[in-house]
Amino acid sequence: MRITVKRFSLGFLVLFAGMQLFQIDKTVPAKDLSNDLMRMASPPGEVASLLKVACYDCHSYQTEYPWYANVAPVSWWIAHHIEEGREHLNFSIWGTYTGSDQLEFLHECAEEVEEGHMPLPSYTWGHRAAKLTDYQRDLLKNWFNSGLIGMKHR
Repeated sequence: MRITVKRFSLGFLVLFAGMQLFQIDKTVPAKDLSNDLMRMASPPGEVASLLKVACYDCHSYQTEYPWYANVAPVSWWIAHHIEEGREHLNFSIWGTYTGSDQLEFLHECAEEVEEGHMPLPSYTWGHRAAKLTDYQRDLLKNWFNSGLIGMKHR
């Protein structure tokens, strides 16, 4: 049995169109804004900008979805990354973590940024501003290592 290019193309289009029926969930859970890392730590402007650009899309409830997050199957891949990122560390609920967990997260963040593991290379392909320079990596690493100087304790 031979499948023609025309039939294959038609089948692919039908499959692709069918995938679009399964959109990702972009709803944001209700949250207490006072628990957000930015509000609690009041990072310096440059650090805050870097956190927003390089970290917050996957590690907070403040995700800004690009247009292609509406196209399956890419949207499913993006949703999976965001889900994993939030499960591991969510800056929107920073204040709900214990002090020892916060210190562990800070150490881990500094390491991941310093070693170039974060932000993920696959993230920086579509988000050029998140591709950190050595200076920006050092800035974030040093801020994470500072133990959040100026953090407002509960």
